[in-house]
Amino acid sequence: MTNTRSFDAARAGQINREVVTNLLAAGHAEQVPIAVISRSDSTLRGHYDAETTAITETLAGGGERPDAILVCPAYFEAGRVTFDDEHWIVDGDVLLPVSDSPYANDATFGYATSYLPDYIEERTAGRIRADDVRRISLSDIRTGGVQRVTALLNGAHDATPIVVNATDYADLAVVVLAALAAEAAGKRFVYRTGPSFVRARGGLGAGSGLLADDVFVGGAGGGHGLIVVGSHVELTTRQVRRLEATGTATTVELDAAAVIADQRPERILADAAARVSSALRAGDVVLMTGRQLVRGTTGAESLAIAADVSRALTSVVRRVGEQISPAFVLAKGGITSSDVFTRGLGGRRATVVGSLYDGLVSVWIPEDGIGRGIPYIVFPGNAGDDDLLHDAVEKLRRFARESRQRP
Repeated sequence: MTNTRSFDAARAGQINREVVTNLLAAGHAEQVPIAVISRSDSTLRGHYDAETTAITETLAGGGERPDAILVCPAYFEAGRVTFDDEHWIVDGDVLLPVSDSPYANDATFGYATSYLPDYIEERTAGRIRADDVRRISLSDIRTGGVQRVTALLNGAHDATPIVVNATDYADLAVVVLAALAAEAAGKRFVYRTGPSFVRARGGLGAGSGLLADDVFVGGAGGGHGLIVVGSHVELTTRQVRRLEATGTATTVELDAAAVIADQRPERILADAAARVSSALRAGDVVLMTGRQLVRGTTGAESLAIAADVSRALTSVVRRVGEQISPAFVLAKGGITSSDVFTRGLGGRRATVVGSLYDGLVSVWIPEDGIGRGIPYIVFPGNAGDDDLLHDAVEKLRRFARESRQRP
């Protein structure tokens, strides 16, 4: 978990260099090959190509210069597919180019196109032209099969970007088999992907069959759930409103604008922590930032504001965790879930036991920090339908009841 999207491009590159340097050392020590996948839920919203450049340069310095960078943002469980070299959102019967979605208007990582060769040219400021980007099409995958895709990969060199089209796991299975064959023949690749490629590359099957004993490994205590919401995407707001409409949880809102304006927001944070702790003794609590996103005049300023708000949110979580142990902690949003775990709960290590749904909403068991042993639920900001957050909380409540009822 690098959480590089919460940093500027220079820091993100530095983190990637450190990770890959350590991976190379470990690979050499154990005499095993490594493959580096730079993975993100919202793959287009991030430091491309600063991160892949840092990875490529570090690998090259270790004698393993990549022949290609495979760009594969597919995230099937969240309705993200790629065909005709364009990335799309599938929402029921609606098919929408991601450039027409709210995600493209991200204050820091917004983009103008969902046509991936043009996206690569945009993000590299023209250093890599769209016409120089290679493609693995659905026809290559479904008609040519592993042999055709392997030939395309074998023809790559000098870290050329290759767009990978895929609309289901069968497509990715072909690409993975071809990549493995090419790597076995000596080719080296870096992968910039969404979650689906990682699952395919790891040979992981479908699985969401978690039971109460899987989530509450040490048994559920008598506490209640803490739901921490930092994501500002429209879907998250709808999901929170749906949960609030049930009247089954108390909402404590952290005024982001007030936190940013106040040079010493101690009173604001202490008040929020006290309210959360008090409400948590009676039932589940939603701790969330105000739904009005505070932006800066530039992407860098917006990123700095987001970092300040995240520090405030995690400060509240830490204060609450020092007073009371929740039955579970659910964090909504990619940056939020990383910051709450590391800064709020002081976690460094966790066991990933699985997901509440097939490919969505991971369940961790922290091994250290003030959240040790408390189920930690990682819920992406842009995943699921309007009901999924409510359904996840209901499932966790049911699991807690079942765990408490067992002798």
